[in-house]
This record gives sequence, C-alpha cells and structure tokens, in this order.
Amino acid sequence: MNLKEFNSFGISAQARYLIKIQHLDQLKSLLADPVYKQNQHLVLGGGSNLLFASDFEGLVIKIELKGISEEIIGDEVILKVAAGESWHDLVLYSIQRGFSGLENLSLIPGTVGAAPIQNIGAYGVELEERFLKLEAIEKETGALKVFSKEACQFDYRYSIFKQNLKNKFIVTHVYLRLSKVFKPNIEYRALKTMLTEQDLENLNAKLVSDIVIAIRQSKLPNPTEIGNAGSFYKNPVITNQLYEGLKKKWEEIPGYPVDGEFTKIPAGWLIEQAGWKGKRMGNVGVHQKQALVLVNYGEGKGEELLELARLIQDDVKQKFRIELEPEVNIIISE
Repeated sequence: MNLKEFNSFGISAQARYLIKIQHLDQLKSLLADPVYKQNQHLVLGGGSNLLFASDFEGLVIKIELKGISEEIIGDEVILKVAAGESWHDLVLYSIQRGFSGLENLSLIPGTVGAAPIQNIGAYGVELEERFLKLEAIEKETGALKVFSKEACQFDYRYSIFKQNLKNKFIVTHVYLRLSKVFKPNIEYRALKTMLTEQDLENLNAKLVSDIVIAIRQSKLPNPTEIGNAGSFYKNPVITNQLYEGLKKKWEEIPGYPVDGEFTKIPAGWLIEQAGWKGKRMGNVGVHQKQALVLVNYGEGKGEELLELARLIQDDVKQKFRIELEPEVNIIISE
C-alpha cells in the first residue's frame, strides 16, 4: 500500500498493511488480531508531522474516528472531539458556534488526536491552555484510559506520549475547555503588527482566526501545492550564557527569555544565517520564504529529505554550537 496520499510531504513509501479505523470496536478488534500482533505498527492521523525516510514494513493504523459533542455550563464549553477530526475544521467549528479559545491555533494541519501528543501551539497559545483531558486505548491491554492535563506532562512541543508512553496508547477522544466569552490573546508580535485600531474596536474570535490564517499563508507553503510538514525543527532553548556569547559575534541574533536561565532562539533564523534558506538539493530543499520549512518539489524521496535535514543540523551546530531537534517524526522501518 502506497502512503503518498497519507503524508503531507507527498513521499512515496510502501506499507505492508493499512487499516482505517472509523469505530472504536474496530480498534479493539484490531488489537487482538494476529496481523497486529505479528507486525510493527504506526498510528497515523493527518500525516502532517512525519517523514517517511523508508518504506514501512508493518501495519499502518489510520485513525478516522469522527464526532464532536458539546457540554455548556454557563459561559464554559467542554468539547469532546474524536481523534480523527481535522484540527483546523475544529477551530472553524468552534468559532462558528461562538466559542473562544482556539482561534490562535487556526490552520495548523493534522488531526485532533495528534494535537496533545505534540502539544501544538502558535501565536502565543499552547494547546495545554485549552486542554481538559483525553481518552486513549492502551495497546497492550485494549483498556480505555483517561489522562488529565497533569498526567500528560505537557511542555514545549512535548507530552508524555513522546517519551515515557511513546507508542503505548492510541488517542481516541480529546476534551477541550473553551468559553462563550471572547478573551483575546493578541500579545504575539505578528498579531499586533497586523491589527489596526479599527480592528481592535471590532475584535472577535473570527477576526483573530482570519489574521492568523493570513500570516500562516504568507509564510508557509500549502502542502497541496508543495510537499511539506510545516516547521521541521523545534526552536532551540539554550542557556543565557551561550546566548550572550553568541550575541558578541551576531549582535542581531533574536532571543526570547524562557526563564532566568534559558533563552529560546528561532530555528529559522539560525538556518537562514547558515545559508540554507531557498537552497535546493535535487528534488528537495529549504523553502524560499521560510527557512524552517523543508519541501519536496515533487518526486523527492524520504532519504533525500533526511540527508538534507542532517546537513542543516551539522552546519548550525558547527556555526552556533546549537543542536537542532526535529519537530517532525522521522519514520525508519526497523
């Protein structure tokens, strides 16, 4: 089974088996199936945050669970959302229903089930701020378990499902706490720059969403037009001591304080300074407008993108003594 249509890089990779899960009963039955037990497996949502660096010699489980339900208590809204729902469609749904809280997270690709695993965030808002709990099936036992916000151990682009519980659970539903009262978060510099005085007088969730969409579309290529997975690397967090040392050589290096000891550096700036912005290597390259985005120009292979990613990492490390960590999950069959 070719996985090209199931990943936003548009990489052609073969899987031995593929099953689409549209009901919980299907998932529970699958976990007892010999095909599942005898093969390595990969849980796939929207395929927007992974790179197939090889064929996958196992079972791909495509989560297509659907459904949204609401519980409204006063001004508070609790949404229970199935893991296979499109994240951006959920944001638009919440805005149409008059619910506030997700507008800054507009146009992030992928599915709802993947959102807490990655702890997605954008324009001053992190998923954990709207997160209540999630339900997940334990692969080994088939038992349904509930994880609170605290149990997920959220951090920057991190949750417990990326390390201690990696590949142990399959998310089925996510619960989010929103509000019927609009509480804008527009402190992010790019948002402030786009907003006019007239906008501020008529500010609402849809306007914030529209501005976020416009900013993202101006910076990031559309995966339907050119294969990509959005930001390929995390923004590195370095010690203040290293940051001050780098500033002596690169006065213009941007940095955002994390706390009293650490500073976050834009990975895109580092990659651009290392000379990679807009650079092409055969069928793959670095986007000409956003150095943080690696692209497939059409017939690129996963191995080519992985080689490009490693060359960029090596250059940045040599130039700045900073190790770039991929935000994208790299799939290499065992």
